Amino acid sequence: MSSRAFRKVVVLMGGPSAEREVSLSTGRECAAALREEGYEVVELDAGPDLAMRLAEISPDCVFNALHGRWGEDGCVQGMLEWMGIPYTHSGVLASSLAIDKERTKDIYRAHGLPVCESTLASKADVMASHVMPMPYVVKPYNEGSSVGVYLVAEGANAPPKLADDMPEIVMVEAFAPGRELTVSVMGDRALEITDIYSDGWYDYEAKYTEGGSRHVVPAEVPANIREMCFEYAVTAHNALGCRGVTRTDFRWDESKGADGLILLETNTQPGMTGTSLTPEQAGKVGISMGALCSWIVEDASCGR
Repeated sequence: MSSRAFRKVVVLMGGPSAEREVSLSTGRECAAALREEGYEVVELDAGPDLAMRLAEISPDCVFNALHGRWGEDGCVQGMLEWMGIPYTHSGVLASSLAIDKERTKDIYRAHGLPVCESTLASKADVMASHVMPMPYVVKPYNEGSSVGVYLVAEGANAPPKLADDMPEIVMVEAFAPGRELTVSVMGDRALEITDIYSDGWYDYEAKYTEGGSRHVVPAEVPANIREMCFEYAVTAHNALGCRGVTRTDFRWDESKGADGLILLETNTQPGMTGTSLTPEQAGKVGISMGALCSWIVEDASCGR
């Protein structure tokens, strides 16, 4: 351990977001991996007393295993900056940009990355009439893990009826047909490309339920598509100002070749559960779960 910058690590997990349960799973698995690597690990469920608890524990750094709002949107990052505690993954600005799907697309467009048409609309307007030609997707503009995603199919008789807990402003996005591809980036390196198959929409349940989806990694795609995905993922990571590990999701309509590839979003804190894509990709290029988590910890800092 003498060559490492950090010894005592708080794994920050849980929290109040819609993705609490998957965050707890990510946190437990990362904590176990870090203990195997020889770190002193404290698992901490993020609550209203978070700052006080961190001051009491006085860790060398925080491994941020939170997902969704408050943990992935710049809020907890700002608190850690204020407290002067080194932390993992992206900083305040990159986190707040990447969790906002429409602002993420603005950044993509500015860097020449392909996206599909989208707009922000009020929940009331979306339920009153179709705000764009079908098929389209409705989702929160500032959540991850496919929480609250509605697919409005071609020929739908009525606009979607959104759940009460959907935000007052939502994102409406033209449906992009094709294969679901995803690429993880570790520092400045694209790891691998995964092709995701599920029986229906690749939603929260499909992502985090054993057997909910099938991953083909490396994806069986032409060499030019593979290279484009790698280049686009690294460009997205850098354009948003991300740090540590990210994962960028794509749709690829193979009938259109290279013109059929578009970016959907960049996840600044990818899941690290037993069904998660990033550790699986790392494993395919010879990086164990322990080595991945250790690299993430040793990359921690303030001023991210």
